[in-house]
Amino acid sequence: MSTSTVSTPAPVDQDPATPPRGVRRRGETSLGGKLASHGILTVASLIALFPIAWLVFLSLGPDKDDYLHPGDIWGKMTFDNYAFVLQDTNFFHWLKSSLIVSLGTTVIGVLIAATTGYAVSRMRFPGYKKFMWVLLVTQMFPIAVLIVPMYQILSELQLIDTYLGLILVYCSTAVPYCAWLMKGYFDTIPFEIDEAGRVDGLSPFGTFVRLILPLAKPGLAVAGFYSFITAFGEVAFATTFLLDDTKYTFAVGLQSFISEHDAQRNLMAATAVLVAIPVSAFFYLVQKNLVTGLTAGGTKG
Repeated sequence: MSTSTVSTPAPVDQDPATPPRGVRRRGETSLGGKLASHGILTVASLIALFPIAWLVFLSLGPDKDDYLHPGDIWGKMTFDNYAFVLQDTNFFHWLKSSLIVSLGTTVIGVLIAATTGYAVSRMRFPGYKKFMWVLLVTQMFPIAVLIVPMYQILSELQLIDTYLGLILVYCSTAVPYCAWLMKGYFDTIPFEIDEAGRVDGLSPFGTFVRLILPLAKPGLAVAGFYSFITAFGEVAFATTFLLDDTKYTFAVGLQSFISEHDAQRNLMAATAVLVAIPVSAFFYLVQKNLVTGLTAGGTKG
């Protein structure tokens, strides 16, 4: 009696890492999801860019009333508005004043905010929690309430119509927020770095300058950008405390194009476009640190 054997094909080993067809890996987005996300981002980008494009478009109109009939600008675009602003106004005086005030506020404000945030983050002195809440409360007062007492203080110190007086006023509004911001950044930096600095013989200030500040560059960049923008675009304080037209900042200088019965909106648009250039340049300088992880360098030894 003979027996026959039936040979069966060996099963094909399937890579366990390869999912079956029609099954998406974890985190993988479908084609419809990608199209929807890209569509939403495109629409959001257009919405964000439209005011800028519209401002540039209006700045090319030669007449002050072209904003009422924007379609007519296409046939008469010109750069005469920019030439007038650069040649026949105090534009460069406004630029100098804005940069002095903004950079001064940034340097002094970030220095005070960084040392304050580090002290509250690392040191436990009596009332340190209440001190931070007091800083927060100062942000609750409207500008209209603060202008009168600040004017009296600056008048007694003979700082009216000076850059230093305006810088100190802006620091009083920028430092409380930046101090809270820097405290949050310093809280995320490991305490072991401070201890390593003490072991190496560094003083608390040396540890702060040589070890902590390099790791806090993203926080410093955010605080600096906030201080710069706060001082660069503020109107109420600058209008009140600056009296000489050669010391006007951009925000105050724009008001020279508006009178009781007239408004030269084409010149305002051209000036606004030129004003955006220094801010864009400053943002370009700090943008890398704005998106960098804070403790990435502190945990790698």
